[in-house]
Amino acid sequence: MEILGDYTLVKKLEDTGFGDVFLAEHRFFKKPYVLKLLPKELCEDQSFIDRFEKKIGLLAKLDHPSILKIHNISSHDGQYFLVTDPIVDTQNTPLTLDHYLNSKDSISEVEIEVILRQIASALDYAHRSSLGKDLLIHGNIKPSNIFVVKNNNTTNVFIADFGLYPIIGQKYFLSRFAKNLSSYGERILEHFYFLSPEQKRFSSLDNVDFASDVYAFGVLSYYLLTKKIPEGYFELPLTKNPQFRKNWNLLVCRCLYLQKDKRPTELLSAIEELLAKDRDIANHKEISSWKELERKVEDVMQMSFEFSNVEKEMKEELFSSENQPVQEKPASLPSATVPKPVIQPREIKRPEYEPDPGAIFQKELNISHYTPKEVEIKEVEPLLTEMVIIKGGQYFRGAESGARDERPRHQIHVKDFAIDTHPVTNEQFVRFLQAMGGEKDHNNNDIIRLRDSRIKKTTGNLIIESGYSKHPVVSVTWYGAVAYAKWVGKRLPTEAEWEIAAYGGLESSLFPTGESIERNQANFFSSDTTSVMSYPANGYGLYDLAGNVYEWCEDWYAFNYYDTSALEPDNPKGPPQGVYRVLRGGCWKSLKEDLRCSHRHRNNPGTVLGTYGFRCATDVS
Repeated sequence: MEILGDYTLVKKLEDTGFGDVFLAEHRFFKKPYVLKLLPKELCEDQSFIDRFEKKIGLLAKLDHPSILKIHNISSHDGQYFLVTDPIVDTQNTPLTLDHYLNSKDSISEVEIEVILRQIASALDYAHRSSLGKDLLIHGNIKPSNIFVVKNNNTTNVFIADFGLYPIIGQKYFLSRFAKNLSSYGERILEHFYFLSPEQKRFSSLDNVDFASDVYAFGVLSYYLLTKKIPEGYFELPLTKNPQFRKNWNLLVCRCLYLQKDKRPTELLSAIEELLAKDRDIANHKEISSWKELERKVEDVMQMSFEFSNVEKEMKEELFSSENQPVQEKPASLPSATVPKPVIQPREIKRPEYEPDPGAIFQKELNISHYTPKEVEIKEVEPLLTEMVIIKGGQYFRGAESGARDERPRHQIHVKDFAIDTHPVTNEQFVRFLQAMGGEKDHNNNDIIRLRDSRIKKTTGNLIIESGYSKHPVVSVTWYGAVAYAKWVGKRLPTEAEWEIAAYGGLESSLFPTGESIERNQANFFSSDTTSVMSYPANGYGLYDLAGNVYEWCEDWYAFNYYDTSALEPDNPKGPPQGVYRVLRGGCWKSLKEDLRCSHRHRNNPGTVLGTYGFRCATDVS
């Protein structure tokens, strides 16, 4: 067997335009890897080596679950090669996208969307990671360098050869094919199918940028939807697949614009926006030319700004209970004799925040600074809520029949935690405001907007409107919910913890009450909040998890976060950053479908609405 550095070559997998690809084993670790050897003529070209060494460092830093990780870049006797993970089956056959499609009689619309979303996420991530003139583009998206792995009910996609095509150069790539045309005939056609118009013009290669990847993504989308390549006057995807529900016509046409400045700049955002639109251009009989098709696409886009509906994606029609997937037996319910949660003792004090990190960049202005009035801090004892302990273990989250951001349904593992039996009430929150001495935190964020709540300030005193003491507090921002939780020595529940608590041990149910919910079981589609604990508790003894008020959770919101959570199921806490925070549970004026346990809502953390409240959680020792 041939030895290449620290690796023993086991089997030649393929000969690509970039060089030979081998399955190899590390001589010491005894782990399998894939080695991609660069052509020897390139390894002898010093200008290429300089370009390669400059760019490959950026590519090696890419860290995305759908980008095939480069573990090592090495050379042996002047032969440069890349080391990546092996994406092969038991027969050592590469699991390319074409291999995956050929192994199935048909592929569902949902699975197509899952694959395309992962590819779009990877491309958006790389494009955002670009630094100045060092553009991180793929440049050669096609089925042969996309790998698909099916693991149980999860489909994982990996993109290989990221950024190699721009480094090696198109002219070398094509000349290599031309020398061996009899061997590479079909492969060079595949390569040309996925090139953007600007890539096919050799005189304008300096203008190749992110838009080329977007064009290739459009060709790939059409290929997945129809198993054909869009050539000339091609049939629209919905013409060939009228049973599909999403507006694939609009997505494909936007990506395949000849003018690259008209293509989407971010693919995930385009998928979110375009697939949800009405299928205005689905009827191909009304279209007589490509120019007319482009005009109809632009008309749809211009109309969308005036009549867009932000909540449309959250109102998808529910499937019947017969279509619910078979689920595993839920973890056992906590016994009625389980003691109250043991909360880690903490000193109750006014919330503290780190100083503004941007203060060092602020310039001194020739105007007087506002100095807030000194407020006397009163010692006020909190009115604590009883809590229920939820045992840690394996649970399911999400729903295949819900909105797209609830999929895929997957299993997660959480640690023991305790959660309040009901949302925080006005009489509890008013004590916190008395201790704070105002409605702002140290970062000048609003805690609550009193004029929209049931707590009022009269002659400097805080009072609660008559009859609302036991109602959940409303018009609280996420910042206010976090501050209150710190004050009582707790925290907000994670989104995963909230959903587990909502099911009450019935993981196959739609609502906290079971497969259905009526107005005598929760406060929804009504005119106001009700006192907490006015409706029956769920299986865990928790109240008002459906209706009354939406409840802030600790997590940032991401539309596709469940794709990540399925791969990292241990105690998920949401994405590391974002724009919106998660809210759960529906509210007093919600429709029934918003009360589903898996339903996800989100808003800016500084938003105050008369439908937003919260409850607290804590770790259990």
